[in-house]
Amino acid sequence: MFRKGHYGVSLLVFAPVGFALVRLGRPDLAFVVGAAMLWLAMLPDVDHRLPGVPHRGPTHSLAFAALVGGGFALVGRAAASAGLGDVGLAAVAEGSVVVFGFLVGFLAVLAHLLADALTPAGVNFLWPLSGREYTVSLWRADNRLANYGLFGVGVFAVAGALTLAVTL
Repeated sequence: MFRKGHYGVSLLVFAPVGFALVRLGRPDLAFVVGAAMLWLAMLPDVDHRLPGVPHRGPTHSLAFAALVGGGFALVGRAAASAGLGDVGLAAVAEGSVVVFGFLVGFLAVLAHLLADALTPAGVNFLWPLSGREYTVSLWRADNRLANYGLFGVGVFAVAGALTLAVTL
């Protein structure tokens, strides 16, 4: 997928998370998570700029998603330890901040992998344990209609989820 398609799938993955956070009275965290997921939407494609790393190789795996999640968990722990909870994480225990950070990083990469699994090239979710590529093979990555369509569906899903969260 191209950038718009990845943004769309990130928004689709974020929609239920945003709904839950707004329902829990934390629209501030919903904004932070949504922004972080969009910011990280293209992270696995860093492999284009890394010599010797094949495209849709290690950076397109659940192991990489866990690594990014782990990095965000460490940032959450450091922020909680430094007393930076006032920037939107107040009233959340340090352990919860670590789990929250992990989920944000993991879900952001997972959304990218799901978008790429829609294309014929597929994704090796289980690298390095397996060489198997998983694909739904719905359309090619360069399909403009698919990319813009996914973006539109993602925007609609977030708007719907947040509207429901506020009105319920």
